[in-house]
Amino acid sequence: MMKHYDGLALFSGGLDSILAARLMMEQGKSILCLHFTSPFFGDARAVPYWSKKYGLEITAVDISEDYCQMLCGSPANGFGSALNPCVDCKIIMMQKAKELMPQYGAKFLVSGEVLGQRPMSQRRDTLNVIRRDADVKDILLRPLCAKLMDPLPVELSGEVDREKLLGIYGRSRKEQLALAERFNIADIPTAGGGCKLTEKENARRYYEVMQKVQNPTANDFFLANHGRQLWNGDIWVSLGRKQADNEQMQQYRKASDYILRIEHFPSPYCIVRHAKHQEVGTQELAAVGALLASYSNKACAFFEEQRKPVSIKIEHNGSIERIGVVPERREEFKELHFDEIKEILQKRKKNTAE
Repeated sequence: MMKHYDGLALFSGGLDSILAARLMMEQGKSILCLHFTSPFFGDARAVPYWSKKYGLEITAVDISEDYCQMLCGSPANGFGSALNPCVDCKIIMMQKAKELMPQYGAKFLVSGEVLGQRPMSQRRDTLNVIRRDADVKDILLRPLCAKLMDPLPVELSGEVDREKLLGIYGRSRKEQLALAERFNIADIPTAGGGCKLTEKENARRYYEVMQKVQNPTANDFFLANHGRQLWNGDIWVSLGRKQADNEQMQQYRKASDYILRIEHFPSPYCIVRHAKHQEVGTQELAAVGALLASYSNKACAFFEEQRKPVSIKIEHNGSIERIGVVPERREEFKELHFDEIKEILQKRKKNTAE
């Protein structure tokens, strides 16, 4: 029989989420923390460490597929500084947490949000949009700023003592740090959510997956996290930069992928996909093979000394083919710069407004 809890808390691993859960536990409430994971945030492997370090019960919840659908479906509340849909991100997490409440017998949800702390997702109007669109208006408790918000039914009934909740406002961390000291939290987590979607370098990796891949899945975005990501029209090439990339990329290999390796020399791991799930032609694969060989110093040296083609092995759907190529960097294989992406998003936003 599954253990029941008074409340479920959204847990990012940041200080505010820790404090929000601990404040409720201080009132004698049993709290289960939900750590959401996706290709863009979360670390399920850290859960045991966090549980022990902060005295919390935590479980990892994978929302990868739902999150990717939301991201690729033009988030209703737009993007932040990069490709971060912060408001819609909160909404989807709240919705998932609400779905899990009956499973754990929970009566309310807990979030570490602080009014006025973040310019996009923690304004009063935005916080109200989140609880409205996630349909959690009467069950979402924000302990760190609760006194600045309307009381919930659990507060009005006395089940949660409103006087023991806080009214923190703004970007200063002074009150949170004082609270952390009271809870004997010595090792303060770094501020910020650790979301890859907020980083310009990662935005470059994800954008063309979002725009070009037909029905993209979490697998596509996990792959985009590793190595070099290059595009030639609808041909997507992922190249390992180092051994760690080579190993991680293999986890996301599909039977329909084309796997290219240089024979007889050390080789980056190379995955080729077609954005529309079509076959990739021999000519295109030869161009990728030439590009792959250009990233191997030993393959390049072999060609310069022997003037012989470099052998490339291609695996696809259980079959193996070999081709000879001349190492060459092809200009048609490229990745958008973030400035180009931002300009596209701004134009789209303007057109939508008009």
